[in-house]
Amino acid sequence: MGGALARAVAKRVEGKALLFCDADLAKAEQLASEFGASATDDARVVANRCDCIFLGVKPQGFEALFSSISSVLQARTEPYVLISMAAGLPIARVQALAGVECPIIRIMPNTPAAVGEGMILYAVNAQVTPDMTASFCEALADAGVLDAISEEKIDAASALSGCGPAFVYLFAEALSDGAVECGLSREQALLYAAQTLKGAAELMLRTGRHPGQLKDAVCSPGGTTIAGVHALEDCGFRAAAMGAVVAAYERTLELKK
Repeated sequence: MGGALARAVAKRVEGKALLFCDADLAKAEQLASEFGASATDDARVVANRCDCIFLGVKPQGFEALFSSISSVLQARTEPYVLISMAAGLPIARVQALAGVECPIIRIMPNTPAAVGEGMILYAVNAQVTPDMTASFCEALADAGVLDAISEEKIDAASALSGCGPAFVYLFAEALSDGAVECGLSREQALLYAAQTLKGAAELMLRTGRHPGQLKDAVCSPGGTTIAGVHALEDCGFRAAAMGAVVAAYERTLELKK
């Protein structure tokens, strides 16, 4: 995910202004070489030099990270923004680990950001100025759609947009399995399933119509589509989809304890 966001930022920001950091220096250098950027394996260098600091580490790695960089952040006099993408880790916790009041943006992106079609949720603390928010949104504009959300809602939203791609892929695979059973090749079935999902989503976004209305427009009386819809409902399709989002949300709450 960090690499996907980095590639999006690199479309808007000159390579010489970027600095990539990884404990494995070779990984940082490989990514940096794509954009003519710099690389380091010392997080303190990033904490000292960068204006926008993306914290692309897992939640369990935050304490170790801040034990290294908090003193550097506390000594800084020029403005900077911390951008955290750690699931289940609230802004207040990041603030406490930093040991200093500073601007923090919490983001929850999803994997389609890798192709510029991501859903990036973000919440900010009181220290983030409108100019900082605007700069952040501009930098990530090529990653997909950005939407501001209150932090208290970000876990629920991420259960949909963050986990949702896996649910969609599962559905796409199931659709293609059905088509293969009906005689299509796997290659054809996967293409048709993917394009159908893409087209249906685009139609929903462009028209702004409720998905129920769009579904009804395909279901002719006594036709093939309504027969398929009936089969899905017999298996509790909508209840299963709702349950998937709720289960993901409840698991997020468990991990925060």
